[in-house]
Amino acid sequence: MPDREADRVRSIYLGAWRIDLARRPGVPRLLPDVGLARTIAVALDAVGAPSPASIGLVLTGDDELAGLNARHMGAEGPTDVLSFPLLPPEAFPHHPGRGLAPAAQLRAFVLPPGRRRHLGDIVVSVERAIEQAREGRGGQTGDIAWRPADELLLLAMHGVLHICGWDHAEPTEEAAMRALEQRLLCNGRER
Repeated sequence: MPDREADRVRSIYLGAWRIDLARRPGVPRLLPDVGLARTIAVALDAVGAPSPASIGLVLTGDDELAGLNARHMGAEGPTDVLSFPLLPPEAFPHHPGRGLAPAAQLRAFVLPPGRRRHLGDIVVSVERAIEQAREGRGGQTGDIAWRPADELLLLAMHGVLHICGWDHAEPTEEAAMRALEQRLLCNGRER
């Protein structure tokens, strides 16, 4: 009998990127898989992620995010997105707000020819994205009412930036991260 979880994983190749998209059973489909994958690929290109590479995106609900949030972040309750990077921030190009550090030596991650480096995994609660968007708690500022699909795109993009060494703990880096997200979202709507 086939593994029902495996049946819901789809690998989408866009340029140098492979996006492994997993949709848990019962999770609403707000956007086509290829649309989500394009958003991720555009974000990876924008930050200069090392390529070729793969990245995972898991679309799930609040229960799974609550468990991951407790286990990995020590926080109670669900959150909207969690990122699990596999490379250090220094493996990615420098960006505004990030402290200067020597570039990481990626030689430790050398793979055989033709193999892709896996950058990490992003887990998004589609349930939380829908609720935040509909209740006017979406967007970068947490006070936007918009389409749940737009909230899902923002969360996926936000997760990519965390995978690629971006953060929002310091004001300068937060401003740079938010500006990049805004630019990428606007460009995506023009397509």
